[in-house]
Amino acid sequence: MPIYAYKAVTGAGEVVEGTMDARTDSVVIERLQSTGHLPIRVTESAADAGAQAAAKSSGGLFQSKRVHRGEVMELTRELATLLHAGLPLDRCLDIMVGMASRAPVAELLASIQAEVRSGAPLSVALEKHKNVFDRFYLNMIRAGEAGGALDVVLFRLTDFMERAKELRETVTSAMIYPIILACVSVLSVLLLLMFVVPQFTQMFDQAGKSLPVPTQVVIAAGNFVRKDWWMILIGVTAVVWLMRAQLSNPVSRLRWDRWFLGLPLFGEMILKLDVARLTRTLGTLIENGVTLLSGLSIAKETVGNAVLRESLDQVTASLREGKGLGKPLMQTGLFPKLAVHMVMVGEETGRLKELLIQVANVYDREAQTTIKRLLALMEPILILTLGLMIGGIIMSILLAILSVNNLAFS
Repeated sequence: MPIYAYKAVTGAGEVVEGTMDARTDSVVIERLQSTGHLPIRVTESAADAGAQAAAKSSGGLFQSKRVHRGEVMELTRELATLLHAGLPLDRCLDIMVGMASRAPVAELLASIQAEVRSGAPLSVALEKHKNVFDRFYLNMIRAGEAGGALDVVLFRLTDFMERAKELRETVTSAMIYPIILACVSVLSVLLLLMFVVPQFTQMFDQAGKSLPVPTQVVIAAGNFVRKDWWMILIGVTAVVWLMRAQLSNPVSRLRWDRWFLGLPLFGEMILKLDVARLTRTLGTLIENGVTLLSGLSIAKETVGNAVLRESLDQVTASLREGKGLGKPLMQTGLFPKLAVHMVMVGEETGRLKELLIQVANVYDREAQTTIKRLLALMEPILILTLGLMIGGIIMSILLAILSVNNLAFS
């Protein structure tokens, strides 16, 4: 039976922590609640110990000064839970400062608490840390304060961030295998050129016969890799720098993103991921009282592709003129017809926020399906490319050996 580490708040407002044997974390939560405790954090003790060890090991000179997205999500969940239990905001922040696992998190919470104690609303206190809390987060908090339902909004924010995290992890984990395979391919070819091909070069030189063209190319490539490897590093660095410069320039970024969007499968994946992010962000904002126009301005920032982002400027202008959301989206010719029609139905029926969330769910699933299809295509292509490169090197050596043997027998 697994052991769970927990942190909870007693009825007197004190923070307690400990461990408990249970089948699931839900059982731990139920037991804590039955004793009048409010569970704040429940994790498997091995994972919790690992996290604490990692946090401690990263101290000193190597400690990250940034508060990461995962930590913001945990802080949001904890604050939502404490507020829902009826504790005042100042007391909630006081408890959270005591529970902070890293110094940067504790400093952030202490700064927010100081602002709140001076009479500032939570949204104003958070606004002083725009490098941690983005416009979407801040507007959600403002909406929660205006509606008197800050705990509800914080729970929704947590759900939103969890979904975004799951999507990021899906994309990242999907790309690990192709990246490893590509690295193995490059490394295999380099090892052949640097250590295997030179073993045959001396034999071919002694033969004193003109070698086949493929063999000459492979030997020249091997010599270049061994002697002028630094030029390869300079070339790779130059390409990376050039790509970064191109993508940081708005005009060239637009051109590249248009090209990316037109690629089969890859462009489809980009479109679906951006549509899912856009509609989920916009739907969540509208659900919490943010106006459609303000919500679209904020949601636009979550779109990664510059072409789609630029088209949303036109949609925003049309929205200001009272033309609605669905028809301007249709006129761009970039967004999927299903998504646009669902938005138009939402506008007609007065259920726009619900339909936007449904669109996000649909395109989250479709994006994951497209990623799987893309991987299913990439893996055999990478394996075939590796086979052709290694096979080409081996065949060029065999051609030279046969040529030398023919000379010996003639």
